[in-house]
Amino acid sequence: MTIEFFHDVICSFCFPMSYRMRQVQKEMSDINIVHCSFALAWEPEHLAQMFGSREQAKKEILSHWTQANQNDDLHRFNISGMEQADFPFPTSKNGLIAAKAARIIAGEEGYWQIFDALQEALFVHNQNIEDLNVISSIVQKSTLDFEQWQQAFHDPKTLALVESDFQLADKYQLSGVPALIVNGKYLINGAQPLEQIIQALKTIQEKEAPIIEVIDTNQPSDASCTMENGKWICKD
Repeated sequence: MTIEFFHDVICSFCFPMSYRMRQVQKEMSDINIVHCSFALAWEPEHLAQMFGSREQAKKEILSHWTQANQNDDLHRFNISGMEQADFPFPTSKNGLIAAKAARIIAGEEGYWQIFDALQEALFVHNQNIEDLNVISSIVQKSTLDFEQWQQAFHDPKTLALVESDFQLADKYQLSGVPALIVNGKYLINGAQPLEQIIQALKTIQEKEAPIIEVIDTNQPSDASCTMENGKWICKD
């Protein structure tokens, strides 16, 4: 089973969802999680267009944090700290490219490590994850090779990979995150409770279980061993 996990580094509900997906992977170790970019506010002007100004954007987005903190199993959001922070609400671009660069050099777990670290930096420690110095510091504290990450971050191909995720999101007609696309055709939308996510995935697994087609050979159904009325019967 392949799960395309669409999320944004600045998405408040993606923070609890990422934590839950790590729990899902522990319980269902055979699933393959692919991390995909989705930008809620790619550039500063997008925040201004949506909210009137970046200052107003911060006020409205922080109201979402209250709901997200209630949704978060660990209630990790530092809302008062962000209210006092002296920088505008960050945009998506640099953080998404940073996570994608991590994937290039360290695979999906590398992406996930940096994605989670960026989100924790914003939601818990109230750092400006649009700032390249902040992002670089986060990567340097990770297990990734910083020089390799820098090369990948500045490589135009990395940006192209992020943009290809946007095209994939458009193909799936996604309008928000977090979102899970399972096996390319099932959508689990929003930061759902862990139990509901696992139940939905198990239901999909049952639907997707291989079906064995019976080939009619025009031969009698003997030469086999079967269970009949609790007994092991073999016919030749």
